[in-house]
Amino acid sequence: MHPGLWLALAIGSEIIATVSLKLSDGFTKPMPSVAVVLGYAVSFYALSISLRTIPLGVVYAIWSGVGTAAIVVIGLFLFRETLDLVKVVGIGLIITGVVMLNGVGAAPVQ
Repeated sequence: MHPGLWLALAIGSEIIATVSLKLSDGFTKPMPSVAVVLGYAVSFYALSISLRTIPLGVVYAIWSGVGTAAIVVIGLFLFRETLDLVKVVGIGLIITGVVMLNGVGAAPVQ
């Protein structure tokens, strides 16, 4: 499988695990608690596979940045959390950073 797809799997499973962490209510609810453990396990495995060919800094920036931005949006809609100017600017900076790192990661090393 393409390394970018492994990274996408890592991001998706990390998002599921993080939402499940909220739903687990301090690990007092069994099903969300199991989803947390499985989600992070899949995420770290997929992340490790993507690291075979994509540089560490790029992988981690994309994984954490996209995951963070997605969780903010999910929190807004699923958990009725607030979105203020600081969060909007922060998400914008994360997206900008991910785009910049992708550009750098795609550039040939000289």
